[in-house]
Amino acid sequence: MTDKKVALVTGGTAGIGLGVAKGLMRAGWQVVICGRREALVRQLSAEMGFAGHVCDVADPSSVEEMFAHIADHQGRIDLVFNNAGRFAPAANFGDLDIETWREMIDTNLNGAFYVARAAFRMMRGQTPQGGRIINNGSISAHVPRPQAASYTTSKHAITGLTKSISLDGRAFNIACGQIDIGNAATDMTSNMGSGSLQADGSMRPEPTFDVAHVVDAVCYMAGLPLSANVQCMTVMATTMPYIGRG
Repeated sequence: MTDKKVALVTGGTAGIGLGVAKGLMRAGWQVVICGRREALVRQLSAEMGFAGHVCDVADPSSVEEMFAHIADHQGRIDLVFNNAGRFAPAANFGDLDIETWREMIDTNLNGAFYVARAAFRMMRGQTPQGGRIINNGSISAHVPRPQAASYTTSKHAITGLTKSISLDGRAFNIACGQIDIGNAATDMTSNMGSGSLQADGSMRPEPTFDVAHVVDAVCYMAGLPLSANVQCMTVMATTMPYIGRG
């Protein structure tokens, strides 16, 4: 058990998730991370002082086991950064592989649902009641990239999930918001400097920005009292081709 507020970061072993986990710890939270790679979860837990869980968010039984462990060892959950997700290989919609579609929906949408549902139930039942869920959307929650139908669909759906949790959570002091990130500099965006496919068919380099600004944004959202909520925040590279015609 802990006297500190407890935060869970899914996909917390790399990139944005790891950055946010470190930022929350600096801000005084007890941080729980989860990921699929056991060796990495154990290494980061030992090095950083996180509580770590091996969890595949696309497996509902794995998610339930993780939350049962959190209930037993941390005693409550105050914050979830629902971050775990994946990209898919570029494919024209007519050539999109059905298995790729299923894998993207299973991780990016179903996984987010399994985690949020388990968190909601725990927050609803604990004393004092309540907590906050922050879903990681994407710029793709608003507009698609070419040849990215499965990823775009999963992220559009996150917006509906966020709003539904936000509404149903009111009676239980559960706040839910969403952060939509455009081109944070991580391993997942490392190829953007050499060119990304644009709507006109051209390949053009795209700017990125330091993931530290995402960390600051999530920590701001997390630090609000439950009487206030950032429903949706967009953080992006200023000159990325998103607003207007690029």
